[in-house]
Amino acid sequence: MFDPASLRYDANGLIPAIAQDHATGQVLMLAWMNAESVARTLQTGRVTYWSRSRQSFWIKGETSGHIQRLVDMRLDCDRDCLLLLIEQTGPACHTNRRSCFYTALRDGAEVELMAPED
Repeated sequence: MFDPASLRYDANGLIPAIAQDHATGQVLMLAWMNAESVARTLQTGRVTYWSRSRQSFWIKGETSGHIQRLVDMRLDCDRDCLLLLIEQTGPACHTNRRSCFYTALRDGAEVELMAPED
């Protein structure tokens, strides 16, 4: 059986987790997890992160309604990064955009690729 403690966490006990739409492949966001949030996510199917700013668990969509349901969790070869294949309800970004990666660098300038959703 998988043990979340077997992952390689940083000095703060955190591991980066990339959220990707399981159907489209679009990268939606990057957040942080600790062993307990990994365990909670696997147990409930609701993606639970560790909020570095609030120093508390953050169940994605708990207050916004923009829920992330876990479809598959993958580990990288070094076991120090997670890829979460998810079903996203509503925008993933706190700016109300589908993805947090809405800014591109083109010819030395920042270009906004998507507007906030209604």
